[in-house]
Amino acid sequence: MGPHPAVAAIRLAVRRVLHDILTEHPPAPDTRRAPASGAARPATPGAERVPAPGTRRTPNPAQPPHEQPSTPLVLVACSGGADSMALASALAFEAPKLGIRAGGITVDHGLQPGSDLRADEVMLRLTELGLTPAECIAVTVGRDGGPEAAARDARYAALDAAAERHGATAVLLGHTRDDQAETVLLGLARGSGIRSLSGMAAVSGADGRYRRPFLHLDRQTARKACMVQSLPVWDDPHNTDPAYTRSRLRHEGLPALEKALGKGVVGALARTAQLSRDDADALDAWARQAEASVRDAAGLLECAKLYALPPAVRRRILRRAAIEAGAPAGSLFARHIEEVDRLITGWRGQGAINLPGKVVAQRQGGRLVIRQG
Repeated sequence: MGPHPAVAAIRLAVRRVLHDILTEHPPAPDTRRAPASGAARPATPGAERVPAPGTRRTPNPAQPPHEQPSTPLVLVACSGGADSMALASALAFEAPKLGIRAGGITVDHGLQPGSDLRADEVMLRLTELGLTPAECIAVTVGRDGGPEAAARDARYAALDAAAERHGATAVLLGHTRDDQAETVLLGLARGSGIRSLSGMAAVSGADGRYRRPFLHLDRQTARKACMVQSLPVWDDPHNTDPAYTRSRLRHEGLPALEKALGKGVVGALARTAQLSRDDADALDAWARQAEASVRDAAGLLECAKLYALPPAVRRRILRRAAIEAGAPAGSLFARHIEEVDRLITGWRGQGAINLPGKVVAQRQGGRLVIRQG
């Protein structure tokens, strides 16, 4: 008898992603050899890697620095919740069969009493699954963008640092189809355009570092997989706290939509995300190709040529130019780009437009100049 259908589903999702990773990053030839006579080496094994401040790790056999593994390392980001525990268990099962090394990282945000103890418990569970390295990283959450955005920024910074430190090829994230539906609705509420409606990408980050195997699986499948494998899970109280927008959407907004529109809303929103992403990717590619044709010999944007482009393409070029001038992408909203766009489509002699990051957009002699103010 095979595994429970929920377990089979999560393992298949992870297996597909691991195959993709091996295709994109085939194992390097094994060039391990003993160091030459007289070659310098650290006095203690593992001394070449210094843990980041706030990092706690389970002990694991140290590897001499001259023995560089030839197989890729894949990490799983695990909070201890059902989604990420299911993902960790599937990675631990599938990775060895493909010759991939697998480790786990949990991030302690320090936002709740006893969070450090819970993080240590998660780290122990990762170790029990056979994942190594297994680390807990404590972070300090700032205030920029609100509590949810600040926690997310701190978490991704810690995961990026861990991936760099260990030389990991990829980091797996446990976002499900339900998370995708919530992300689409949040983007719709912000009125941020088609890119926000495209939700989370299956592959994102520098060099495709982040992978989301569960975007086509629902949250209940992951929870069921944990239950039948007797995996303990931790339910974050923040996920039910109405003070958080996503929590209200999860427990009030989506159920209300399903009551009004019937079951299938989550799946429909997830499909909307994929369709929107395909459209947004095509428009981004069009904008990249068109950008060279609307710049003069000095590299300045020509207003008349910009005006001739479709609005969706033109605004992408304007956004890209603002970011290149120093405007933070996360602070650059649709209303900013609309104001800059009016310098092209509604020119009546208006003054410069101030953008985030002390960037200024101004029309001068038929050219659009975007620079640091």
